[in-house]
Amino acid sequence: MKLHELSPAPGSTDVAKRKGRGPASGNGKTAGRGHKGQKARSGGGVRPGFEGGQMPLQRRMPKRGFTNARFKKVYANVNLSDLNRFEAGAVVDVAALKEKGLLKQLHDGVKVLSDGELTKNLEVRLQAYSAAAKEKIEAAGGRAEVVDL
Repeated sequence: MKLHELSPAPGSTDVAKRKGRGPASGNGKTAGRGHKGQKARSGGGVRPGFEGGQMPLQRRMPKRGFTNARFKKVYANVNLSDLNRFEAGAVVDVAALKEKGLLKQLHDGVKVLSDGELTKNLEVRLQAYSAAAKEKIEAAGGRAEVVDL
């Protein structure tokens, strides 16, 4: 097969409709837009969310309270039981977690949760800990150190 012999599969491509090119085309004169009206004009139509003058949904919904969503910290969570994959005395940080495949996506840092038991003494250097997780790490003889990303 040569480059000049390549062609699309039969039926996979359509010829574009040529609108407004005379009555013989079947799409002449009004070009499929009908007669007059807002949608017949050039640039005609309504903006997204417009409900014909009715009070739009985003204005009908109550707006109350406070949201801190713009400044919210999102942590990637790691369970305490997952840290048993490391050897005793190892330093656990973001790079070590990525290496072991425990970290899929790093957001604003990593938080250790207290799910499961820790059987080894580890030096954990991550961004956040639940209170119970910190206790369990220290009870196993390790250290839980908070570091910035």
